[in-house]
Amino acid sequence: MRLFAPLINDTYLRAIRREPTSHTPAWLMRQAGRYLPEYLATRSKAGSFMGLATNPELACEVTLQPLDRYPQLDAAILFSDILTVPDAMGLGLSFAQGEGPKFAKPLRTEADVMALQAPDMNQLKYVFDAVTTIRTALAGRVPLIGFSGSPWTLACYMVEGGGSDDFRTIKTMLYSRPDLIDHIIAVNAAAVSEYLLEQVKAGAQALMIFDTWGGVLPDGVYQRVSLASMAQVVATLKTAAPDIPVTVFTKGGGIWLQDIANIGADCVGVDWTVNLGKARSLVGDKVALQGNVDPFILMGSDEQITQQVHQSMAAFGKAGDTHTGHVFNLGHGINQFTPPAAVDTLLNAVKSFKAPQDR
Repeated sequence: MRLFAPLINDTYLRAIRREPTSHTPAWLMRQAGRYLPEYLATRSKAGSFMGLATNPELACEVTLQPLDRYPQLDAAILFSDILTVPDAMGLGLSFAQGEGPKFAKPLRTEADVMALQAPDMNQLKYVFDAVTTIRTALAGRVPLIGFSGSPWTLACYMVEGGGSDDFRTIKTMLYSRPDLIDHIIAVNAAAVSEYLLEQVKAGAQALMIFDTWGGVLPDGVYQRVSLASMAQVVATLKTAAPDIPVTVFTKGGGIWLQDIANIGADCVGVDWTVNLGKARSLVGDKVALQGNVDPFILMGSDEQITQQVHQSMAAFGKAGDTHTGHVFNLGHGINQFTPPAAVDTLLNAVKSFKAPQDR
């Protein structure tokens, strides 16, 4: 078992476990990314996105960059990509400059699907090496979050061959050959579970499952295809690593909050369409909540940013319980065109918030 420095700031872990905290902890999805000039410099040094993601030392460098720039952050998140798992399955991932991910061998035929197998985790050693490198470099500063895409979200990329506007290819398969989708989801669920547990062994202190495309499914189908597979992953994680808190996030999943809260995760992430107060009334004390500020508020004025942050935090709870079970975050990742100074304003607004009865 690896030995790491003791944790200095455990506010994020306490909040996600619904324990009292001195303040609302904050971290941001995609907090290490293209909006930071230092990230762009490191990526240029790496030569490509995958060159960066597969180099543990450089992945560590960019993971720590936002923490160095914004000391208000209460957690680090592994710098990687959700598509490393299907890449290790042999689908041939690439990132063209200025474009999204592409797979050279998408799953289009029955033969393609039935040949799919969970990857040998040795092919993802660079990810686990990065986790250990980052955890060591953090020296207990803040917790490190590991992550994966959800089985359904990975399937969307694997069948479409990349991003999609309408998900026509995977939805056609979903309705015409549901058995093939079931097979892909089953393989992905096993792979995601093993992948996340390996991250824990390498040093991850919390985990997050990104269900980016769960919201494109209709009611009923979402529960059967996406949510059930995430529940399977969470159950596996909780059996093997019960002390590691897990967050699940379905973009566009606000209408299913109660269902999501019932799968056994510690925290549920919400997007900008969800009011935190209403969300809290639906899920009660079952889970912590993370989110929900629109990333594009960061394009507004300092006053607008501060107002939006304070409105979101006030919606979560009143004085006395404001800091219990709430993790401040955006409703999705930071946009690449975000001014870095706006993030500083956002995080300062989180730290300056006082609930009405606290004033």
